Amino acid sequence: MEDAIILLVAGLIAGAMNAAAGGGSFVTIPAMVLVGLPSVAANASSTVALLPGTLASAWAWRRDFRSFEGIGLRTLLVISVVGGLAGAVLLLVTPQPAFDRLLPWLMLLATLAFSFGKRIGAALRARTRIGPGAVLAAQVVLSVYAGYFGGGVGIMMMAVWGILGDLDVKAMSAVRTLLVSAANAVAVILFAMVGPVFWPQTLIMLVAAILGGYAGARVAQRLPATVLRGVIIAFSTAMTALFFWRAWA
Repeated sequence: MEDAIILLVAGLIAGAMNAAAGGGSFVTIPAMVLVGLPSVAANASSTVALLPGTLASAWAWRRDFRSFEGIGLRTLLVISVVGGLAGAVLLLVTPQPAFDRLLPWLMLLATLAFSFGKRIGAALRARTRIGPGAVLAAQVVLSVYAGYFGGGVGIMMMAVWGILGDLDVKAMSAVRTLLVSAANAVAVILFAMVGPVFWPQTLIMLVAAILGGYAGARVAQRLPATVLRGVIIAFSTAMTALFFWRAWA
């Protein structure tokens, strides 16, 4: 019963975070580990639990999908699907002890991306302009990362795309939800078929994340964005420090 309560609360919080500003995996993965799941299984189960929320977001943005200058949306979608599958396969073949040591660094990377991704994109945009080919290469790497872990990947994508120039933020947000959903969906299919998904825990968190996503969207309309981001950054920093302690203690 205690485990169910932890998963329920974590799912509610994660769904609300994703609806408001992102960063739900900072809650779901630690919660899965806390109730006893191995870290690889916790990562896979978290991806499954949060997928309905990302798909719902993509559907909500569907009228704003469009291609970027020099980069077709179909090309980005294919890269995301193939990269997400590759990342999921890579996760499944990663030895558990190795992933335990890697997880804190992945959470640190995700925390930094969430905290500074927009500033990095703006700084790069002010200093350089690169061609679509380099952006596509970066998209391959980010798609693999999305299938493997995925924390902060949406912010990373928008930072990379921002190097192309002064792109429409609304369009970038829409495409981000689509591509992250595509990478996660193909990973979830693989995890469901052969991966270490713990279904009872996952289903509790999945339902809670859907409810939290709806409530979070309503709350986000009333709270300043800076407050939401500050809370998420503080929480993700604390969780990252905890996982470093856990890995090396």
